[in-house]
Amino acid sequence: MFEKLKHRSLRKKIEHNLNKRDVSEINSQLKTLGFLVDEATFQDFEQLYEFSEYFGLQPKDVKVFSFLEVKRKLPSLRHNQLHNKDFNWKGELHNQNAQEFIDKRFDVLVGYYTKKNNFLDAMVAASNANFKVGLAGSDPRLFDLLIDIDINNMEAFKTELKKYLTVLNKLQ
Repeated sequence: MFEKLKHRSLRKKIEHNLNKRDVSEINSQLKTLGFLVDEATFQDFEQLYEFSEYFGLQPKDVKVFSFLEVKRKLPSLRHNQLHNKDFNWKGELHNQNAQEFIDKRFDVLVGYYTKKNNFLDAMVAASNANFKVGLAGSDPRLFDLLIDIDINNMEAFKTELKKYLTVLNKLQ
């Protein structure tokens, strides 16, 4: 029962955040890049950190935050990880690292997941990112650009993302 209530509250939060989104900085140049990833479908985060070199960014300017449905019993050294238990039944986030990630003003935020995920959708909707990119299969209301590519084909995604960011004058 609480899970249904939690998902309903998350959907309400998503709607609220979509309505209050500030798009005044949507055309800013790419200086910082953030990734929200579903660990159930993608685990090779090193490939995501390589985007810094590909786009001519400093490694510190690329941040990755992941979502794992259920927290593993084994201890994890990963600080940038979110679980379903980090949201209460009202849909409020109780994870300090996740809140800092949301509050950071990324120039481009990539939602690197394809299936509907209320927890990641809530993170994207609440994010202060200027420009949001998602993969096909995600909620199109959350993203400014959707790219239809296989989630496991990172090279094709890099190429497509660079092409679109160049066309949109986000790369110098």
